[in-house]
Amino acid sequence: MPVLFASSLRVITRCSALLTLLIVSLAANGQAWLDDYASYVKRQAVKYNVPGYAFVYYQQGETPKVYVFGKTHSGGEYITENTVFRLASVSKTFTALLSAKLVSQDRLNWETPIETMLPDIPFNGDTGQKLQLQHIVGQSSGFMPNAYDNLIEADYSLTRVLTALGELEPICAPGDCYTYQNALFGALDYYLITQNSSYHRLLQTELFTPMGMRTASAGKGGLLASEEWARPHIAIARNRWREGMVESNYYRFAPAAGVNASIRDMTVYLQALLGEFPTVISDEMINVVTTPRVETRRETYRRGWREHLRSAHYGLGWRIYDFDGHRINYHGGWVKGYRADVAFAPEYGAGYVMLTNAESNMINTTTAEFWERYFEQAENTSP
Repeated sequence: MPVLFASSLRVITRCSALLTLLIVSLAANGQAWLDDYASYVKRQAVKYNVPGYAFVYYQQGETPKVYVFGKTHSGGEYITENTVFRLASVSKTFTALLSAKLVSQDRLNWETPIETMLPDIPFNGDTGQKLQLQHIVGQSSGFMPNAYDNLIEADYSLTRVLTALGELEPICAPGDCYTYQNALFGALDYYLITQNSSYHRLLQTELFTPMGMRTASAGKGGLLASEEWARPHIAIARNRWREGMVESNYYRFAPAAGVNASIRDMTVYLQALLGEFPTVISDEMINVVTTPRVETRRETYRRGWREHLRSAHYGLGWRIYDFDGHRINYHGGWVKGYRADVAFAPEYGAGYVMLTNAESNMINTTTAEFWERYFEQAENTSP
């Protein structure tokens, strides 16, 4: 072999070896921040005595990273990626996308007035004509915030709560201000039943089944029928919990808080939100529901988030945050015994979900902490 060729080959070999070491080093550093974050979350869970959780980080082009901790309940099984949790108000994100899909199929219309959706329930004044589906899903109905949640928690029927809402005087015109609701979401289920369908059935046929979300369901029966599911843990004192019963009340208003899923299925959901199931959830649908509609200024003062949020808005079933100059689409959920968070940053192709079987405020800081660390490492490793 000529000396020049042999020397060149050694140089190429050394360069190749150095490149391999560099790639391995970058991958290790990329995993290091996540491992550090996972350790932080576990320490927080121990500190706050949280019985169990599951979270996932998904970066497009990479294998999803799932972390689980704890048990379904005292004496129960260890939580796995297939353990089903209640999603609480994260259900509203599914409701928004289901509505967007039905609109794209000409089976619904965002401008449908509530008097059409609830023909048997009269509404005060001209509210019946002015209040539309888009205002319900977009949390801009004009009714006082959380109107008649107390009736939901008292286990009143769907019809009775909607009838009470019809008697309310709005505090602003529909679309003019942000007024968060749960009870009003029941109007969609009521309407679908009159169309010989149901929210539960359409979620299954339009979203869950086509995406292969095998553990996802809507309703109390769906949760209790799961092969493995996390029991609710209710606060009885600071960082102390007791296992409770699964209540039916918010399940009666399923479009607001009635969806159940495992972290495995929520990983699939993140992939869909990032455009990987375009025949099920199109880019247009995602853009429609995550377009800011009303400002939610109070959100910028949220504990654990306030030092990061420059602005906050609500779209259709989604919150849109400016997080240290980066956009994330987010929603949280809280129902007796459970907390849940979902968020994704479309410009970065990244998503995050956390599910817990306790009402711990730990989730307020852990989700914000995730995005702080994520964007920090993304900026440090960008070319």
